[in-house]
Amino acid sequence: MIELLKNHIIQRLGDDIDQLDLVLTKFKPVVTKRNEQLLTQGEVCKYVYFIAKGCLQVYVYDHEMNETTRDIVIEDNWCSDLISFGSGQVANENIRSVEPSQLWAIDRKGFQEMMETVPQFDKVYRQILEASYANSVYRINTFVSLAALDRIKWLMQNRPTLMTRLSSKLIASYLGINKDVFSRLKAKL
Repeated sequence: MIELLKNHIIQRLGDDIDQLDLVLTKFKPVVTKRNEQLLTQGEVCKYVYFIAKGCLQVYVYDHEMNETTRDIVIEDNWCSDLISFGSGQVANENIRSVEPSQLWAIDRKGFQEMMETVPQFDKVYRQILEASYANSVYRINTFVSLAALDRIKWLMQNRPTLMTRLSSKLIASYLGINKDVFSRLKAKL
């Protein structure tokens, strides 16, 4: 499975990574079970995860302890609470595996070492940050302007595999729709 991480990095940097083997030694494999908690709100986020196989949910609880999903992250992507990871402050988000997953994790010390000693790794980090930011902004702007039915259509068009991989409850949370409303509207499509 390390080959997936290696190929992911090569795709982003091309052949411009003479220290790739050193970078890969900083990652450790993590195998999770379904619904395994990787980060709990109030803890410090210690890892950035590369998802080789599986699916992670990033979520928060509101003041009434209702769960709201900020993101669903699947294979060939990175997942972390980047603010907590970077600052060492407690996380405002939770991360759990939605399905059994195979991950590659790098801790803060290893990450910082790579940033300081492998200039190309900084480019990977910037890409992670940019992708995370762009995804969040796009999703917020899109969902604010769309009616519930249009959000479902957006998901079917832009992330169709989620419709078959995830429970209706989780999809409804991701779309910001009540679970019963989601089921009723989905039946109309």
